[in-house]
Amino acid sequence: METTIAEPKRTQTPPADFLPLEGTDYVEFYVGNAKQAAHFYKTAFGFQSLAYSGPETGQKDHVSYAIRQHKLTFVLTTPLRSGTPIADHVSKHGDGVKYLALRVPDATSAWNETTKRGGKSYMEPTTLKDADGEVVMSGIHTYGETVHLFIERQNYRGFFMPGFRKWESVYNPPDTGLQYVDHCVGNVGWNQMNPWVKFYEDVMGFRNILSFDDKDISTEYSALMSKVMSNGNGFVKFPINEPAEGKKKSQVEEYLDFYDGEGVQHCALATKDIVKTVTDLQQRGIEFLNIPTTYYDTLPDRVGHIDEDLEPLKRLGILVDRDNEGYLLQIFTKPVEDRPTLFFEIIQRKGAKSFGKGNFKALFEALEKEQGLRGNL
Repeated sequence: METTIAEPKRTQTPPADFLPLEGTDYVEFYVGNAKQAAHFYKTAFGFQSLAYSGPETGQKDHVSYAIRQHKLTFVLTTPLRSGTPIADHVSKHGDGVKYLALRVPDATSAWNETTKRGGKSYMEPTTLKDADGEVVMSGIHTYGETVHLFIERQNYRGFFMPGFRKWESVYNPPDTGLQYVDHCVGNVGWNQMNPWVKFYEDVMGFRNILSFDDKDISTEYSALMSKVMSNGNGFVKFPINEPAEGKKKSQVEEYLDFYDGEGVQHCALATKDIVKTVTDLQQRGIEFLNIPTTYYDTLPDRVGHIDEDLEPLKRLGILVDRDNEGYLLQIFTKPVEDRPTLFFEIIQRKGAKSFGKGNFKALFEALEKEQGLRGNL
């Protein structure tokens, strides 16, 4: 028998990442009253005062407050007059996310690479300067009126960015242990998930790392579909949801109705100790979805050994799920404003890279209970 020796496999050098992302720089919300919103996020979530922009800094038509907790930065912006784009946005959508700002080493390259691949420009590369250096910004449109800003700040030594002054306040409550943005979820319209998946693949070089269909995410009454998009290093992840046919209105449909369009449904905020963080948040008045206590009866059988005691998880309503790499703990707030739109997820990863597929049924039944109380199911 003739013997052949296989040629050694050639290791292919992975293509260079045309859009290297260093993580989420900040999340900016357009809100009806930024001063009060900043106070809420400081009091309830444990953010600290960081920076301010408004008439006193030369900004005539809006005011912005930047707040920070560890690597997590929120900017809250409100219009000062009617008839402006910010005022129109708040009137239509209520409080919601306008900008998902992503840290990049080169904002000009990020804009060039994404726009030549089909991205619609929102802001051409713009350099902001002050005595502390410069920040370069650019941006592209994504679903609804949401925008991805690219922020290049390695040549800036200031506390936030040019156009802001340091915001010092006597009132700075202790933090709650929130660390950084784990992921942000977008809700899009009927049959729009796959087109936006293609956008993230083609325009931003993301890949689809997880997919859930209506069999995965459904209850007796409603369903949705979701695909998780991630950049190359996994620092930025954007799950995208769309409605699916069900007997009644899904949470995504309710969101689209009340937000009056597509937008960011929730931001997942990471913590190193979810029991401590959630206990603190509840004591500060944050309301979470109520999970049936029967969920915990089979928890050890489903997820195996975990480091945490079961009783605090049960008392707080924290969900647990496991994948091949570990487990995660997660919990979801109720909407943080009167419209049933924006909410937050608190998440602690103990090795797991997934998004809690095993918790979908319990979570969705809790969401449907809230929808029913609002008369929107």
